[in-house]
Amino acid sequence: MDTLTLWQLAALAAASALVGFSKSAVSGANTISLAVFAAVLPARESTGVLLPILIAGDVLAVLIYRRHAHWPTLLRLFPAVAGGVVAGTAFMMWADDAAVRTSIGAILLFMAGVTIWRRRPAATGAEESEEPGEPSVSGRIKAGSYGVLGGFTTMVANAGGPVMSLYLLSAGFRKLGFLGTSAWFFLIVNTSKVPFSVGLGLIDAQSLLLDACMLLFVLPGAYIGRACVDRINQKLFERLVIGATVLGGLQLLLR
Repeated sequence: MDTLTLWQLAALAAASALVGFSKSAVSGANTISLAVFAAVLPARESTGVLLPILIAGDVLAVLIYRRHAHWPTLLRLFPAVAGGVVAGTAFMMWADDAAVRTSIGAILLFMAGVTIWRRRPAATGAEESEEPGEPSVSGRIKAGSYGVLGGFTTMVANAGGPVMSLYLLSAGFRKLGFLGTSAWFFLIVNTSKVPFSVGLGLIDAQSLLLDACMLLFVLPGAYIGRACVDRINQKLFERLVIGATVLGGLQLLLR
């Protein structure tokens, strides 16, 4: 921490507040936080610093939206996510910062394009008629695909939020169901990542000291998000989620 300037600390504080906001209002917006942490700190090490801050945001989101989770969807996702986390851990053993940024940025942009294509006017009727978490064969394949990508991206760069946001949107989740399911999903997944991150040397005493300072800013961000979420209509909500995903992907590719 003694090597960080006042402006860098301010940027990290703002990014931490955005984590709280994204967890309680616009999931996927924390890709901006990911970009800020990776810009201020070494990209690989920044993932270890950001993880406890994300978990704090997950706890707050669960406290707010815990009754709105759709557990059948979660239970279908977790096996595929576990495979993605293992693959992401293996990738992190040899990947440098450039490889991490390029891989995650490309995945985010691809998934955003798929979601926009699926939600085009010609497909709207079929998409809206689907029940969230419907246990069809195509639904299981889609859940498995997004689950592996979500597990991989969340392990490599804490960037699983946009991938899972796109999946929940494509499955027809409304705002509260979206936020409740996402809150429980990331609390469980991010907590399970801690041993892997410690083993890779991404979480240590110095990173936890910085986390202790940044956690102070997560709560006001979550409060602002909760106050705003009821004022955001469904179409704007979906556009914000997809927009945040595209911006995050472009930032990672162009940095």
